Amino acid sequence: MDSPLSPELSNSATTSQPGDTIAAGGLSREPAAKAPVPAAAKVLPRPGGAVVESTPDPPVNKMRRRIVWASIVGFLTTDFLMFLRFFLPRSILEPSSKFSVGFPSDYALGVDTKWQQQYRIWVDKTSDRVFVIYARCTHLGCTPDWKASENKFKCPCHGSGYDSEAINFEGPAPRPMDRAHVELDAEGQIVVDIGKLYKWPKGEKNEFDDPGAYIPL
Repeated sequence: MDSPLSPELSNSATTSQPGDTIAAGGLSREPAAKAPVPAAAKVLPRPGGAVVESTPDPPVNKMRRRIVWASIVGFLTTDFLMFLRFFLPRSILEPSSKFSVGFPSDYALGVDTKWQQQYRIWVDKTSDRVFVIYARCTHLGCTPDWKASENKFKCPCHGSGYDSEAINFEGPAPRPMDRAHVELDAEGQIVVDIGKLYKWPKGEKNEFDDPGAYIPL
């Protein structure tokens, strides 16, 4: 016949919980094992003792961040290059104002427009001289068009008109178009320098007959 349990042992048996073990000195309690945290997740503490799990960013978010950073770097690089362009001397970044346009014999009498796009000039040859007109309207700086059928230059902006030697005769232009410095090099080719211009301001000295304003034939 079984002997009844003592009251202490009986109470301990009725209140035991998972994780409790019975030792020689009586019932002892061990902490229950914690559930493992998935390897892909990270546990982050929050104020107040709360714990949340964070998961790695999906590839889409990484790609968006790369695009944003690439845009920022490109913007800053462009600003830096513009900064350098502003402070560097223009002679380093722009073509020289002096260039050769061939021999006087390469040109027929009249206006030649083949250098207009590249150098913004016209080579004009008359019976006694060759000179170079700088293709800039003296009104507001537009580039006139050569109208061969009308034998004149016509500004498309405000209607200024010039004859075949770039002398103004109609419209708001206040004076003739300027002429560039010209000279012959050792080979006999025409060297033009648009850094030095000859002018004929209204009521002032005419510089078109100065040495360097034309090449005599």
